[in-house]
Amino acid sequence: MFDIFKIAVRNLSRYRRRTILTFILIVIGMVAVLLFMSVTGSFKSMMVGQITDSVLGHLEVHRKGYVASIDSLPLNLNLKPEAISKIEDTLRQTDTVQTWSPRVKFGGMYSNFVETTAIRINGVDPQREAATVPLLPSRISEGRKDGVLLAKGEILIPILLARGMKSKVGDTVVLVATNRDGSVNGKTFVVRGVIESVSGPGGRDGYIHIDDARELLRMKEAEVSEFAIRLKDSTQLERTEARLKQALEGPSNKDGKPVLEVHTWADLSPFANLARMIDLMTVFIKVVLVSIVLVSVMNVMVMAVYERIREIGTIAAIGTPPGRILSLFLSEGLLLGLIGTAIGTLISLALILALNIWKIHFTFGLQQELVLAPQIGAVQVLTIALMVVGVAVLASLQPAWKASRLDPINALRHV
Repeated sequence: MFDIFKIAVRNLSRYRRRTILTFILIVIGMVAVLLFMSVTGSFKSMMVGQITDSVLGHLEVHRKGYVASIDSLPLNLNLKPEAISKIEDTLRQTDTVQTWSPRVKFGGMYSNFVETTAIRINGVDPQREAATVPLLPSRISEGRKDGVLLAKGEILIPILLARGMKSKVGDTVVLVATNRDGSVNGKTFVVRGVIESVSGPGGRDGYIHIDDARELLRMKEAEVSEFAIRLKDSTQLERTEARLKQALEGPSNKDGKPVLEVHTWADLSPFANLARMIDLMTVFIKVVLVSIVLVSVMNVMVMAVYERIREIGTIAAIGTPPGRILSLFLSEGLLLGLIGTAIGTLISLALILALNIWKIHFTFGLQQELVLAPQIGAVQVLTIALMVVGVAVLASLQPAWKASRLDPINALRHV
């Protein structure tokens, strides 16, 4: 077998220019794929982290039908104490859940005593909310970021309202809301901070204490609009979703219909489509890599067989079995794949390291600058490498089979 590889190396070196060009094509393909996977994979992870750690959490639990009409933030679909107790008991028993935060969400009017505009309010428990979405404090562009997120009687207002209504930290403002019974109530708040939106400048979500929200809505019971859930490990998302759905979506009302429903962040955010597009583009560029390797290696091997027909006839005439001729040409394809893959991998890893030294800076949703740190796992590198080597061998299979089946007499007559 070692002799076959020695002959294969010698044959590849005989056509140096063509071999080098093939190596270059394979290397370019490897570098393109690994760089793309590392950069887009890191961007996707950062994007998902911004969504889950700033706003949504990894999972959310609602009353059945709430998400379908979430634009109106329906108060009649809030969770009642009995359902709240069941949800919290289930979350305590789920070992993959780290923490959760109850929220009361509603629409209201925001007034600075001169102008009035619409606002979406999130009533939260400050400590539990900060634990569930730990990047929330980093979205505060004006005001205190340290200490408790907010206290009773304080409000975090979206940057859109702060600019449009000329509201500043320390100003007194009024929130007016209509409760489920149709009665209108108002309450004064002090602006604690100005908060940026993850989804861009159009966000209108403000934050107040959950007790203030219940007081403003005159709730007779401690209702909750949703539970945001943070997992210990985000890779356990699908497993946890299945467990929670089994535990929470099973109980039915008197009509036999489910009372609760569980959603992942991807079910609730339009950015999930962007994540899916990144995955689709990754598949597409892998297909391009396979095509490059397939065409380049097959071209080299077809030409090698054509140019060496008389040589093949000679070694066949002296008794070389077809299997050995087949293995000789397959070895050439294997060497092309192995060497090209090794060089491409080394260059790719060097470029990824360089991109981590000279950082990529950009903004995503938030106005604060984000730093992209491209990374790629050993399993991903090994998968791509094996794919390239495998395709190189497959590309050389047909020419190698043809060479092994040449008739020695006809081959020796070839001009």
